[in-house]
Amino acid sequence: MVVSTRTIVLFLLCITVLTPILFYTDRLTTFNYSSAEQEFVQHDDVAAFAVGGAHSGRLNLLPQETSTILKEPIGIVYSDHSSNINNLSQGEHVLSRVLSATNEEGRIKGEENSIKLVTDGIKQINQSSYLEKADITGDSVNGEDAIDVDDNDGKLTKSSNTSHQVSQTILTKQGKQHIESSRKVNKKGSMLPETIKHNGETPSDARVRKLKDQLIQAKVYLSLQAVRNIPQLTRELRLRVKEVSRTLGDASKDSDLPKNANERMKAMEQSLMKGRQIQDDCATSVKKLRAMLHSSEDQLRVHKKQTLFLTQLTAKTLPKGLHCLPLRLTTEYYNLNSSQQQFPNQEKLEDPGLYHYAIFSDNILATAVVVNSTAAHAKDASKHVFHIVTDRLNYAAMRMWFLANPPGKATIQVQNSEDFTWLNSSYSPVLKQLGSPSMIDYYFKTHRATSDSNLKFRNPKYLSMLNHLRFYLPEIFPKLKKVLFLDDDVVVQKDLTGLWSINLKGNINGAVQTCAGSFHRFDRYLNFSNPLVAKNFDPHACGWAYGMNVFDLVEWKKQNITEVYHTWQNLNHDRQLWKLGTLPPGLITFWKRTFPLNRSWHVLGLGYNPNVNQKDIERAAVIHYNGNMKPWLEISIPKFRGYWTKYVDYNIMYLRECNLNP
Repeated sequence: MVVSTRTIVLFLLCITVLTPILFYTDRLTTFNYSSAEQEFVQHDDVAAFAVGGAHSGRLNLLPQETSTILKEPIGIVYSDHSSNINNLSQGEHVLSRVLSATNEEGRIKGEENSIKLVTDGIKQINQSSYLEKADITGDSVNGEDAIDVDDNDGKLTKSSNTSHQVSQTILTKQGKQHIESSRKVNKKGSMLPETIKHNGETPSDARVRKLKDQLIQAKVYLSLQAVRNIPQLTRELRLRVKEVSRTLGDASKDSDLPKNANERMKAMEQSLMKGRQIQDDCATSVKKLRAMLHSSEDQLRVHKKQTLFLTQLTAKTLPKGLHCLPLRLTTEYYNLNSSQQQFPNQEKLEDPGLYHYAIFSDNILATAVVVNSTAAHAKDASKHVFHIVTDRLNYAAMRMWFLANPPGKATIQVQNSEDFTWLNSSYSPVLKQLGSPSMIDYYFKTHRATSDSNLKFRNPKYLSMLNHLRFYLPEIFPKLKKVLFLDDDVVVQKDLTGLWSINLKGNINGAVQTCAGSFHRFDRYLNFSNPLVAKNFDPHACGWAYGMNVFDLVEWKKQNITEVYHTWQNLNHDRQLWKLGTLPPGLITFWKRTFPLNRSWHVLGLGYNPNVNQKDIERAAVIHYNGNMKPWLEISIPKFRGYWTKYVDYNIMYLRECNLNP
């Protein structure tokens, strides 16, 4: 009985003595861990502060793997200002004083008050540290200072940290020197957050620009020998480059970025921080960046040349459907009997009292648009006659198209250029030149082709005689008095009969002038370093455009213009006066013989200039797709394509069979 009583008393005594000790230890442990999680800077935060220190003046710590002087953790990372150091000492003193002053009677209450006191002290210290840093840096914020830019309201919000390891170090003198050098390197590279603050709003592409900047920095570090000597860091940086590249994609503003963009940005910044600590030689980085800049400029020049070449190639290449169309039409044409192959109203072809148009083309669909748009806006289509001249290859197909799709009451004539027996090399200098060995060498020898920087002069259209028939209008139409010449890349939007009533005042060519300021003047098309050109022409004379021209054939014959053209073509046999093409010889042939038309008759540029004024287009009688971006090609300017496609009926059987779509 006595033994049992003694056992109970001893048990109660142990409980009485040990319970307060265990309770105190448990509460103190809870305090330590919760404080560490909530208030103390963790391992990832140390890396973040190290990166941010270069921009905001915060204390920077070396990464754990590179630090060799780790000491007992202190628990808090402060700014490197003396006031913060004093605050740290005070905070530690308060902690030790309060803990030592607790007694067993008021243990629970005392512990809670002590924890609250210490926590508040720590918070005050951190707040004062942040305010001092804000005063120094102007609230500059780096991507890895645990601060992110909020896309929705433009505010700065604290980002959460996923790491729960607490790592504290005492910064050595060597570490301070290294961080100061990193701060100098990155001082200019961290302007984005300051810009955000001073402008009072967040740019819509703030994070995109930050990611691109990180990408450039990572590539620079990967190119440095000091970084390449560390395989682990090299692999890490390459992985970050791939991640950020995928995150950026084609994004042009922050809203285009995926949800994990901030995480990728933080991960990249931590990797870059390691690179900064390894390579602190600013001169080396600058040299490498300069080399990258020169390399990028060289690549840009190469890409521009490739783009020019591919654009010219695309402009020279017809889509598959436009190759299919003449084949289908030719087959249909030769299935007709001779009477079905004839056009009606052929008696109107030489009537000088009607309105006559000349179109020289081997593009069936483009010619159809010109004819359809002109006839659609004519007040009386029965008075309009279209003279189409094409080559032997497309002759049957061109005839078949207009036999199957006549343009209302308008009259159609289709001729084969090879039926012009008078047009031969003994009469036409250009025909003789086109067949010369030097011309063949110019076009087909690659070593010569690369010597000419302007690839547009190698377009095969210059080898086609169709392009030069405009200089033989009186020979082609001997009984006509006036002819309106139209290119096959124009669209007519108004009635053109008013052009026949314009008094050209003794001039032969009526055209819209194209000069604006110093552009499109004679010196752009002719070689004024040649004394023959310099003696006869004014380099500042205003140029004009082919595409819509009214020609007075009576005056043409009277002034013997064709002979003038032949004379200058013979002088240019070696292409020293101008390059290939028809505008330069046109400017020479019709020098002081061109009457300027009102600009509203002819608006150009829809084949190369997306900024053509919309009002000018709507007011124009004729719009011209001069340039490489023809409306029947995929590279055409989308907003101008509709003016052309509305005159093509894509339900026509031939177009459906050749898969031609708008």
